[in-house]
Amino acid sequence: MPSTSSQKSVGSSVMDPNEPPVGKVEVSGDGAPLGLCAFALSTFVLSLFNAQAMGIKIPNIAVSLALFYGGLAQFLAGCWEFVTGNTFGMTALTSYGAFWLSFGAIFIDSFGIVAAYEKSEETVPQLKNALGFYLLAWAIFTFILWLNTLKSTVAFCALFFCLFVTFILLAAGEFSQKTALARAGGVLGVITAIIAWYVALAGTATTTNSYFRPISIPMPGNVAFKN
Repeated sequence: MPSTSSQKSVGSSVMDPNEPPVGKVEVSGDGAPLGLCAFALSTFVLSLFNAQAMGIKIPNIAVSLALFYGGLAQFLAGCWEFVTGNTFGMTALTSYGAFWLSFGAIFIDSFGIVAAYEKSEETVPQLKNALGFYLLAWAIFTFILWLNTLKSTVAFCALFFCLFVTFILLAAGEFSQKTALARAGGVLGVITAIIAWYVALAGTATTTNSYFRPISIPMPGNVAFKN
């Protein structure tokens, strides 16, 4: 088990598990756990809707989370990672924060996104394919980030891999209009959210505030655990 100081490093490694970058600014606090919690909670709720838990199929209640927690809070956490010099954390958190903001905008009538596809019977089917392209693009982006976690921790690497597969399943569900694929994406999304919460806990739990400290298992080549 890493020391308290090591654990804090792993917490920020939540977004950068290897050696801190040159010129890193020393500041109090770490924005990564906030960003991960915002991501996890928003993903958890939306994924329950995608899985059609309790028979709920309309995800509009998740718009408030998408805007204020998954969107705004996560985006600000990414900006904080920029201050600390964590390039990966900044890229991931601000990008997924923007994802949630853009996702919320889809369901806000004043943006007119859905309405643009409902003008005629010919354009209605295009909405599913458009959402498929949207989700596929985020899958590609997530895959790129996953490649940068192969020397992090098992949980962190698993987080991005599960998220990548989640996006693929949801995109496939939109393209094929098969509910089973969307529900599978919802189930995997719940698992992804739980992993994100676990990693966030690893970044906040210390010997001074918790009796339980998650074990951070390093991936091969993780230099943060070699000393």
